[in-house]
Amino acid sequence: EGNRTTPSYVAFTNTVIFIGDAAKNQASMNPQNTVFSVHRLIGRNFNDQEVQSDMKYWPFKVLNKNGKPVINVEYKGKRKYFTPEEILSMILIKIKGIAEAFLGTQVKNAVITVPACFNDSQRQAVKDSGLIAGLNVLRIISGSTAAAIAYGLDKK
Repeated sequence: EGNRTTPSYVAFTNTVIFIGDAAKNQASMNPQNTVFSVHRLIGRNFNDQEVQSDMKYWPFKVLNKNGKPVINVEYKGKRKYFTPEEILSMILIKIKGIAEAFLGTQVKNAVITVPACFNDSQRQAVKDSGLIAGLNVLRIISGSTAAAIAYGLDKK
């Protein structure tokens, strides 16, 4: 859509799945089926205090499946269940497509950034999302590390 960033939003409708700006733009009309802040769920247990607290503020449903959170939405007139890893993989597929269009070549490898506070379980879940998206995840690094690397590259 011409922006430098892609919002981490995925929206499910009766006909299509919107990702990024398109999903965010329709969120007010379809709040129960627009998923955002998936990073707050990924790699966590359903009973985590933070998950339970965050759920109070989300318009979409989060259910317990074997101790893990799953997101419940309506898509094409049917109830569907997605793990946080599956939702993130949809966003990664979208970003992969944007990168391929820009570069004019297939993207296979990726370095993915996560918040510095992510634990090993959350980092592994993000890596799993990359694999679901068809990416060879070379590294998971913190956003602050990525910023420092970018700053260093910009100085050269």
